[in-house]
This record gives sequence, structure tokens and C-alpha cells, in this order.
Amino acid sequence: MTNEKTRKPHDRMATYLKDDLTAVNELIRHRMASEHAPRIPEVTAHLIEAGGKRLRPMLTLATAHLCGYQGRYHIHLAATVEFIHTATLLHDDVVDESAQRRGRPTANLLWDNKSSVLVGDYLFARSFQLMTETNNIKVLAILANASATIAEGEVLQLTAAQNLGTDEDIYLKVVRGKTAALFSAATQVGGVIAGASAEQERALYDYGDALGIAFQIVDDLLDFQGDSQTIGKNIGDDFRERKLTLPLIKAVAKADADEREFWVRTIEKGHQDNGDLEHALTLLHKHGALRDTKAQALEWAELAKGALGALPDHELREMLCDLADYVVSRIN
Repeated sequence: MTNEKTRKPHDRMATYLKDDLTAVNELIRHRMASEHAPRIPEVTAHLIEAGGKRLRPMLTLATAHLCGYQGRYHIHLAATVEFIHTATLLHDDVVDESAQRRGRPTANLLWDNKSSVLVGDYLFARSFQLMTETNNIKVLAILANASATIAEGEVLQLTAAQNLGTDEDIYLKVVRGKTAALFSAATQVGGVIAGASAEQERALYDYGDALGIAFQIVDDLLDFQGDSQTIGKNIGDDFRERKLTLPLIKAVAKADADEREFWVRTIEKGHQDNGDLEHALTLLHKHGALRDTKAQALEWAELAKGALGALPDHELREMLCDLADYVVSRIN
């Protein structure tokens, strides 16, 4: 039998929150239904039921419990967070022209771009219906601001991704927008609905922000050194899609004239030939870009763990701490 301590932290969290997660899943299934447009539940179910970890809604449930919440609206908020996340994935796959998500064909590939965009819009609308039912204006403000920040981050990425002038500060703005904003909102609203103190609320925000940044940096790193079965997409997809992620930004910053010409051709101009991915990997190793990117992810994970010090002593706090370690352990 597996020792409880050796299980993955999100699995332990899922066991602890089992009844809440069941309620969240029931609410999601109920609210993604559509009387007049059967394609909506078809497309939504394809993504929501594809085996995702429900990490973001679990963060909301966990932080609400951690702060002593006894009500039922954390279920609404967790479902809201999952709807926002799913809507952004549907839109992302259209923008990125992706063919695979979580190891399965994307919705835009199985149906079409129009369906993915419109169903994503529907889920955004549903998320706002859910969050208003809590009758908590602060919760509404946090999640509404996060939704705007996510969209802003995606638009910033459009202009920054293929521009070799993109530096680490711009990259961090993109990551804070498209990924960390929903992590920090998910953790913060759990505390807000529970009536957490201002100090605890800030700690929850800081934890989610740092965890989300670490999560995205690791994802960007795994694109160059992960296993396609594990990460659910092909190795080198970011390079092929000409996304200037942190490992590439670090390599470009140290490039000599010939190397810069390579990056201009493959990233800015999009002229990629056989063997270019292998050459890109050679340059990443040459300049220690993968090593330095990993070090940065570890730093953000430590910041996330440090933020938890202001929160009550609880087994869920320990799980959240372990989760930060697990996020970066994926690159070992």
C-alpha cells in the first residue's frame, strides 16, 4: 500500500477534498448543459473530462478550508475557476493552432475554431453567473480582474512571442497574465469567502502568484526536455510555434552573431528546417539556459512556500507546501 506521505500532493489533496470535488463536478456538469445548443456540452465535456487534475479549483477549496470556511459557496467559486480555465484553454488552442491537449486531439481539431471560440465565450459567461451567486462583491472583483488580466496576458504574448527584443521582464508580465493570475485568484478567493484576515489574504495571493509562475516556467522548460507522453504534447512545440519562452530568452541574450542569425530566421521569420530544433537544443545547453531556467523555477517555488507561513497550521497547508515542491520536481 502506498504511504500517504509519498503520494503526490494533489492526489492527497483530492482525497481530502473528495466530497467537495464531487459537488464541484456535479455543478460543472449541470452548468455546462445547454437546452438549445448540444454542441456546448459536447465540446466542454471533451476538455473538462479529459483527465485534468482540477488543480485550480482544488486550490480554492483547500484555501477556503484552511481559513475555516463552513459554507457552500466555495463550491461555486471552484467551479467558476475551472470554467475560466477551460474557456482560456479553448481559446488558446485556436490562437496557437494546437492539435493536442492533455494527450488528446484539441476541440478545435475535432470540431472547428468557431465552436471552440464560442463555447469558450459561453463558459466565461457561465463563470460570471456562478461567481455572482456568492453575493460577495470582493470575490466578483478578484475573479473579474483575473479574467481581464488573463486576456491581457494572451494579447501581450501575441506581440512578444516572436520578438527577439522580448526580455525576462516582459516574459514575467506574460506569465503573470496568462497563468499566474488564475492561480492567485483561485487561492485568494478561497480566503476571502472564508473571511480571512488581510494578512492571510495577501499570503494566499502571494502563494498562488508564485506557484503559477513556477508552474509556467516548468511547463516552458518541459517543452524542451520533457516526455511527450507525460506533458501531453510534442517536444519542441513552443519552438515550432515560435514562442519566445524563458529558456529561449536566456539563450538569445547570450547569442553571438551567428547564433542570433539562427534565432532571427527560426523565431522572428519563421523559416524552420529539419534539424533546427536539435540545433536550438544545442544552443540552450551551450549557454546553460535550461539549467538557469530550472533554478528560477525553484526560486519561485521557495517564494510560494514562504508565503504559507502566515496561514494557520493545518494539514492542507502542508499539502500546499508539498505542491510547490512537486510542481518543480517534474523537471528532475
